[in-house]
Amino acid sequence: MTPHTYLAADTGAATLADGAVLSNAWLLIALPLAGAAILLLGGRRTDAWGHWLGAALPVASFAWAVAVLVDLLGRAPDARSISVPVYEWFAVGGFTAGVDLLIDPLSITFVLLITFVGSLIHLYSVGYMAEDPGRRRFFAYLNLFVAAMLVLVLADNFVLLFLGWEGVGLASYLLIGFWQYKPSAATAAKKAFLINRVGDIGLLVAIMIMFSVLGAVSFSDVFAAVPAAGDGVLLAIGLLLLLGACGKSAQLPLQAWLLDAMEGPTPVSALIHAATMVTAGVYLIVRAGPIFEGAPVAQTAVTVVGAATMIAGGIIASAKDDIKKSLAGSTMSQIGMMVLAAGLGPVGYVAAIAHLVTHGFFKAGLFLGAGSVMHAMNDGVDMRRYGALRTKMPITFATFGLGYLAIIGVPFLSGWWTKESIISASFGIGGTQGMVLGTAVIVGAALTAFYMSRMMFMTFFGAKRWEEGVHPHESPTSMTAPMVVLAIGSVALGGFLMLGDRFATFLTPATGAHPHHFDVAHAFTAPYGIAALAVLVLGVAAAWAMYLRRPVAATAPKGNLVTVAASRELYGNEINEGLLMRPGQVLTKALVVIEDKVIDGAVNGLGTSVRDSSSGLGRAQTGFARSYALTMLFGAVIVAATLVVRF
Repeated sequence: MTPHTYLAADTGAATLADGAVLSNAWLLIALPLAGAAILLLGGRRTDAWGHWLGAALPVASFAWAVAVLVDLLGRAPDARSISVPVYEWFAVGGFTAGVDLLIDPLSITFVLLITFVGSLIHLYSVGYMAEDPGRRRFFAYLNLFVAAMLVLVLADNFVLLFLGWEGVGLASYLLIGFWQYKPSAATAAKKAFLINRVGDIGLLVAIMIMFSVLGAVSFSDVFAAVPAAGDGVLLAIGLLLLLGACGKSAQLPLQAWLLDAMEGPTPVSALIHAATMVTAGVYLIVRAGPIFEGAPVAQTAVTVVGAATMIAGGIIASAKDDIKKSLAGSTMSQIGMMVLAAGLGPVGYVAAIAHLVTHGFFKAGLFLGAGSVMHAMNDGVDMRRYGALRTKMPITFATFGLGYLAIIGVPFLSGWWTKESIISASFGIGGTQGMVLGTAVIVGAALTAFYMSRMMFMTFFGAKRWEEGVHPHESPTSMTAPMVVLAIGSVALGGFLMLGDRFATFLTPATGAHPHHFDVAHAFTAPYGIAALAVLVLGVAAAWAMYLRRPVAATAPKGNLVTVAASRELYGNEINEGLLMRPGQVLTKALVVIEDKVIDGAVNGLGTSVRDSSSGLGRAQTGFARSYALTMLFGAVIVAATLVVRF
């Protein structure tokens, strides 16, 4: 088949895959997909070794991704966009959609993150799920999740991307509701599935508009048609793509599913929140950059949604005593920061993706650390029942602590490099918009320092507040080893990416974002850099004063209006119920009445009329000749009378 041609931002068309590594790039997806198929179809026969197969195949996929990266780095920058045709999916009339893969710097960045962090989470799960009778099925779902996410980021057209998008939604439903015997888990899975369907409709309608108006669905053809498209068309497509991104990345107003998703096993939380599902929306916005750049209103909407979600997520995380839900609020906030950066256009693309990559490491490490703590605390999640765990769990404390320092932006750790880049890009656009967005990022950084310090102090410091019968202990090596690797990335990865502008230079062929130099000295002397360091100190100090200097109450205080609203997730569930669920119920009931009384009533009424008239006519058929003769006489009289009157 003829492959689609992908037009990179500034570098020309993609080339066809050559060599065994690139030509067989489909193995990146096939390996974890095969794992899911074997474990699900093999059934209980694979129970004894299925978890090891499930853990090995993402590792194999990562190894292949490294080989692909080496191949790309051996090519000139303008030759790093590669089309890998697999097969023609379907053809209807003049419309064709192929299963063709796009290997370029943006897609391979996501592939490496998904497979590497995903592999570590699989290895961690071997120990975490050791006693679970459904462990083999759990690994099958994890493999399916990774495979679907790889389809999403490797697709070279929006139709194939949508297939991966829906696959991720299905896998998340299976994993969040894995412990389906718990009503809360089943409800959370259904909630995530339904809310994501709202965003999915936005993406689906956007693809329909692309095909009907622009006449294409492949990235290259759609982006080539952007300059000639009308402003209204681009605005509609941009806003619909944003709606899709809001669903998968838990951005306002489709964020309500994210905290409930903590009902799944902790490795699921790490996978969803660090390397896969919530990053899909950021990927979509950056990949569809030419569309948003052609629709400034939609691009502004992206920054507004990102800024609002960043602050809302930080407020929610600051009030949660459940360690996993506090981390979920943190994810909501950090993804909002990435979405804000992606909405800045080319100047923010690199910062958004760089923060996404580093966040994948320290957030995965934090979630796995939380799982380690829960493992030691008899699955307790209430931080008010923790305290003084640093001496009982030294490896977990050290790895969690490094992730904590990275996410709050301590200088020279991974989070500092990428967060400073977002702050710099926000202020760099200038004007009132730049000032507002830059200030919002600094507020988000202050909230991050507060809620993460609160979590650190309540969990590892202070007096022990353990419940009776709890005996904290360090987790097994199968769980701590992945945490150590992630902690190393939390320390060193940001500097590796940002120093020398190597990551910006690498991404340029895919994003069109010309690299701008990251000035370390300027980050300490610029007003925004000084402000970021100041709010870091203030956030830590505030958490110290509230949760370390004085004893932590065993039960949460009643709180004021702000803290109550934050603990109730800013009434997101109530708002969704008021705006969507209850009106939907009223509409459904009204439609039922219309169907029963009007539509069915009309059909049933017609049948009743025919039946009654038939019965009436039937009674007229008496079988007596004199009755028929009398009827004929009356008829003749009526006809005669009519003729007399007429003439």
